[in-house]
Amino acid sequence: MSGGIEINKIAGAILLAGVIAMTAGLMAEGLYTGSISEKDDKDAKRGYIVAGAETTSDSSEAPKDDKPVDILPLLAKADAKAGEATSKKCSACHSFDKGGKNGVGPNQYGLVGNHWAHKDDYTYSAAITGLKDKKIGFQDLSEFLANPKKYAPGNKMSFAGVSNPQDRANLLAYLNTLSDKPLPLPK
Repeated sequence: MSGGIEINKIAGAILLAGVIAMTAGLMAEGLYTGSISEKDDKDAKRGYIVAGAETTSDSSEAPKDDKPVDILPLLAKADAKAGEATSKKCSACHSFDKGGKNGVGPNQYGLVGNHWAHKDDYTYSAAITGLKDKKIGFQDLSEFLANPKKYAPGNKMSFAGVSNPQDRANLLAYLNTLSDKPLPLPK
């Protein structure tokens, strides 16, 4: 008799787990899709914007025209320490120490002044590999960091970019310090 009760307990536990999983799935689907119905608007973006994340649509500090910002005058007054702080948002995907391991993105030590796709132990997208013969100068890197998808369409980097030109200049000054032979900064 007690064997039948044990089987009922096990079956009840499995049934309860299934109900909990189904309820959690329905709740997650409701949270994820919000009030957007796929039938109503197939072009609507799903999901939520993370507070504090850089986006290309909020470009209050970005230039209004499509011309790249000349980064050299800003680089002349750049603060590498502030750039190091800006690089914290990059550390989710990149490492910065000499000989450091690649993450989702390649290690950034020795980036400035080197060639695009310079890390032999990292698999770059075709968009970046296509630039491998080009050296990474301050202006090119600034334009890439402003909008990676625009600079190299098809690259794997999902980061929206650093819209503030002075923040980019600070980041460039910091990245330049991560080298055995840093490039001279403009005066």
